[in-house]
Amino acid sequence: MLENELRTSELPDVPEKRYFTIGEVSDLCGVKSHVLRYWEQEFRQLEPVRRENRRYYRRRDVKLIRRIRELLYEQGYTIGGARLQLKGKRVERPRYSKLLRQVISDLEDVLNILDDIPQ
Repeated sequence: MLENELRTSELPDVPEKRYFTIGEVSDLCGVKSHVLRYWEQEFRQLEPVRRENRRYYRRRDVKLIRRIRELLYEQGYTIGGARLQLKGKRVERPRYSKLLRQVISDLEDVLNILDDIPQ
């Protein structure tokens, strides 16, 4: 399963810890490490603590990453649209997001049918 196929509601619970490494956050949020580093540049609210050239994310960072992931992967926002949404500004949702979700669902059904065909 690809990272963005997993719905935010299906992600594992966030453990009661103060800090998380980038690898732990990657697993908890279903987002690869290089994507997390990119999002740090795009979303200024995301500021992991840095010690000895390592990133340590707080629980609020993990929650923010999950929200960003939901906006981008599930709701179809662009980076700019997600930024505005996080700032609380009204953003018109992408027109075709519902249609795209339906097409993706239909394609997944076709893949499942093809998987069931004996070779």
